[in-house]
Amino acid sequence: MKSQSIDLSLLSRYRGELMGIAMLSIVLFHVWLPQSSPFFGLKRMGNVGVDAFFLLSGIGLWYSWTRNRSLRRFYSRRLWRIYPAWIVVACLFYVPDFLGPQRFSSSLIDLIGDVTINWDFWRHDELTFWYVPAILMMYVFAPLYMRLVERHPVMRWLPVVAICWCVAVQWVDPIHRSVGHIEIFWSRVPIFFIGINLGKWVKEGRKLEPASLVLLLILFALTFSTCLYMEQTRHGKFPLFIERMVYIPMTVSSCVLLAWTMSHALPDWLGRFLRLVGSVSLEFYLLHVQFVMRQIEPHRLGYWPTALLTIVITLPLAWLLHRLLEIIIHKIQSP
Repeated sequence: MKSQSIDLSLLSRYRGELMGIAMLSIVLFHVWLPQSSPFFGLKRMGNVGVDAFFLLSGIGLWYSWTRNRSLRRFYSRRLWRIYPAWIVVACLFYVPDFLGPQRFSSSLIDLIGDVTINWDFWRHDELTFWYVPAILMMYVFAPLYMRLVERHPVMRWLPVVAICWCVAVQWVDPIHRSVGHIEIFWSRVPIFFIGINLGKWVKEGRKLEPASLVLLLILFALTFSTCLYMEQTRHGKFPLFIERMVYIPMTVSSCVLLAWTMSHALPDWLGRFLRLVGSVSLEFYLLHVQFVMRQIEPHRLGYWPTALLTIVITLPLAWLLHRLLEIIIHKIQSP
């Protein structure tokens, strides 16, 4: 049984592979499929990949913060990683739209707001690239949270407060009217800060006792089957935030179980592929729907051919954008 203990540092060792799996699951989520399909519920659950990104981002932030607690360095590294890719893609998407049909940016000021901070997400839940403004906002408060839990460890329970807040956002009318339009953001706050909490154990190489494997399997099976049933039979009949609360334990259990499984059996070729996807996941996310999938869907090739083509076409484009920006940023930062 000793060999069955789970080393949480595996979440760091296989972080790239996990991010690759998360990105591929998001692609499968975004490809259209009729609700009558028996695969519809499983396809819809690809959305949990977003929660995996937030969890893994939180873990990575704890590593970064404990190595160097400089706020300037913290924010600089986050901005240099996200903002250049965001500006390029936002300009490619919003500027032609502004010059043409104006479905998104209705004025020059609106265009500037969309390109710089995607402010229409905050104003009226424009979801085209919602992950970018959401993660940037979480980065703003992450150092405060990490300082707080270092000084007062009891504050690690704040994600539970965030879950309660999600309930209030959905069902307390004054709150719902004010900020309910960005529920998709609020319901991802708990998993992000849980990731930061978990980062401490991951960095310390905390090992879970063998019995925890059984618990994790039960937790994953229960949450997975619940979400699958809800999506397959009751899609559109419940507030999505309810399912996203179930995503929280499913995300943690699935990431730990996947990392543990990969430590025992992961073909080299598959590991390299998943790491490649994970290394360009930001660029992949920004490009795959609006610039690739939307061009394939009119051909009505079917679900799996559309998903496969989207992955095959997006991956080299994402890598090229990532590499070009890497070269440019290196030249800018070099003395």
